[in-house]
Amino acid sequence: MTHTQGSDARCQRHTVEEFAASLERNHESTHVVRQLLAIRESSRPATEVTRGTPLDFSKVCAQQSRLSVQKESVGVACRRAACSGGSLVRLGEGLTILRKAAGGMAMFLGFLFAVSATAHDIPADVRINAFLRPTGQALELLIRVPLLAMQDTDFPTRGPGYLDVSRADEALRNAAKIWLIGNFDLYENGPRLAPPKIVHARVSLPSDRSFTSYEQARSHVAGPPLSDDLDLYWNQQMLDVLLQYQIGSDRSAFAIHPRVDRFGQKVSTALRFLPPEGGARAFEFHGDPGLVYLDPRWYQAALNFTASGFLHILGGIDHLLFLFCLVIPFRQLKPLAIIVTSFTVAHSISLIASAFNFVPDALWFPPLIETLIAVTIVYMALENIIGSNTQRRWIVTFAFGIVHGFGFSFLLRESLQFAGDHLLTSLLAFNLGIEIGQLMLLVMLVPALGLLFRHALPERLGIIILSALVAHTGWHWMVERGEQLMQFPFPSLDAAFLAGAMRGLMAVLILAAGVSVANGVMRRWLHGEKSFAGR
Repeated sequence: MTHTQGSDARCQRHTVEEFAASLERNHESTHVVRQLLAIRESSRPATEVTRGTPLDFSKVCAQQSRLSVQKESVGVACRRAACSGGSLVRLGEGLTILRKAAGGMAMFLGFLFAVSATAHDIPADVRINAFLRPTGQALELLIRVPLLAMQDTDFPTRGPGYLDVSRADEALRNAAKIWLIGNFDLYENGPRLAPPKIVHARVSLPSDRSFTSYEQARSHVAGPPLSDDLDLYWNQQMLDVLLQYQIGSDRSAFAIHPRVDRFGQKVSTALRFLPPEGGARAFEFHGDPGLVYLDPRWYQAALNFTASGFLHILGGIDHLLFLFCLVIPFRQLKPLAIIVTSFTVAHSISLIASAFNFVPDALWFPPLIETLIAVTIVYMALENIIGSNTQRRWIVTFAFGIVHGFGFSFLLRESLQFAGDHLLTSLLAFNLGIEIGQLMLLVMLVPALGLLFRHALPERLGIIILSALVAHTGWHWMVERGEQLMQFPFPSLDAAFLAGAMRGLMAVLILAAGVSVANGVMRRWLHGEKSFAGR
């Protein structure tokens, strides 16, 4: 046998061995497998098997056609190989490719199934109720959460999915350990507390109303479990847990970080802190609120609200566009300082008024303010195109700052629950955070606009183009928000509305008088500077 023939025989033996192994995995044609394995001991061509026993590829293909899509593809490859002279090299390569493709498809389908199953298991809306009470050397956290939020936890069931209450204690405690202890971090005077002890864990009916007060809730959790005779679907019940933390003193400063956003697609939590000196503090938040100081010191409240104001101004694209319109035509220090100060004073007034509930609490008020904010952007952009001066601009900016201040207040109103006893400090800190964000924006915008108008566009043409783009965006916002506003019913002209309107009119008159006085002072100041410069 020549060297070439020997190489061909070795290649054929190797290919036939792979083909035979594939057929063995499919549990088909044992007789044909034995014939193919015999080639390993022979150097003859693949078309000659044992004497007088030719390899019937058509039989192999007929048997393979009864398999799945992968096996049918093998049969097609067999017929093609037989028609081309019995070459099994290409057939072996085809088998390898098919096996890899089938494996990849199986992995892909498994991934899709896992993703869809995970998305299905996450509840859409989760409501959590909790009490936190320090007593002596212990801090008790009493929680009620839907069992459905305890994802990937196997609860014992019977029949069509009824909860087996008599065997559920271990599963309930495991769920409390993984989902509650693992996601509620508590702190005393700064350091994090050690993991708590699970005192009680039980199942409750959704109709149970014991969590209206701490005393009722604690008595209920410590009471006897539900009867095992009840047919209760496990995913419709509630889990009540009492956790106990060891603390140094019940007079310490406590904080909590509930990472409950993973409990569902939309999670709301009602937490009531019961300090030993009395006076419960109620908190209502959505998702993960971060670290919450239950009785904050003044500096803790100030830091939190400064950061909140800073992030709010940077995250409000409508407020940023308004500031952008203010800066485009006025980039010199003096007019810019006058305009920005006017905006700051105005939104500070409306922020404080909102914090002390001097504004309407009707449902139509927030969409009205959002629509007016879009109107201010459009007006300011159009005024930039037409032309303005410092004296008129600061008055318009003051009026529009009142509107934007109400917009800031919508976030602040929800956050004031974290201020503790430091309401005024928190208001000033929130305002400070807004000013820091505005100054940072101005520091970046003024040089950037100067470079743009110096090297890329003439100043007047640049002001018109940029203002037109802002006006286009603000116009779309105004239309969209106006449509949302029209969905709310108009207020009825009753005594309460007329009284509120009178208070608002009085506030407008007082502000108008203050603006008139400030405008007179501004005129004399600017006129005096011009006279001094003329000398």
